[in-house]
Amino acid sequence: MSFFVALFSNEPLVAAGVAFLLSQTLKIILYYFKDGELNLWHFCEAAGMPSTHSAMASAMTLSVGIVEGFASPSFALAVVFAIIVMYDAMGVRFAAGQQALILNKIIEDIYSEKAGEKEKLKELIGHTPTEVLGGLTLGIIVAIFTYFIAY
Repeated sequence: MSFFVALFSNEPLVAAGVAFLLSQTLKIILYYFKDGELNLWHFCEAAGMPSTHSAMASAMTLSVGIVEGFASPSFALAVVFAIIVMYDAMGVRFAAGQQALILNKIIEDIYSEKAGEKEKLKELIGHTPTEVLGGLTLGIIVAIFTYFIAY
């Protein structure tokens, strides 16, 4: 079996990849309706609705459970990994984004004349609970569809 055949027949990996593509594409569509302009750069963003981190982790986790069994050590490992990823996306990274927002405001206040010269910190680096839930839901849907397509 060639490397690429093995790669694309790995259901959890395919589910995670499809979840990534769908989640990032959904960001473009949702931002289009929100902002009224098409910005393809949203595909490259790490933050926003839905959480791609959550979508990929949940798609992979459910696929591992379906393929290897929900009592398998692989599924247990995937569940722990998914929880860590979602917690980090919602907690640690969101808090870092809030800190960046405050630091940018402080820099703007201190250097009001030269504020445009200072590069702003990236503020959208984490996810709200709603964005994480959206990614989780998308990942579950993708894993189920991947299962039905594969079998």
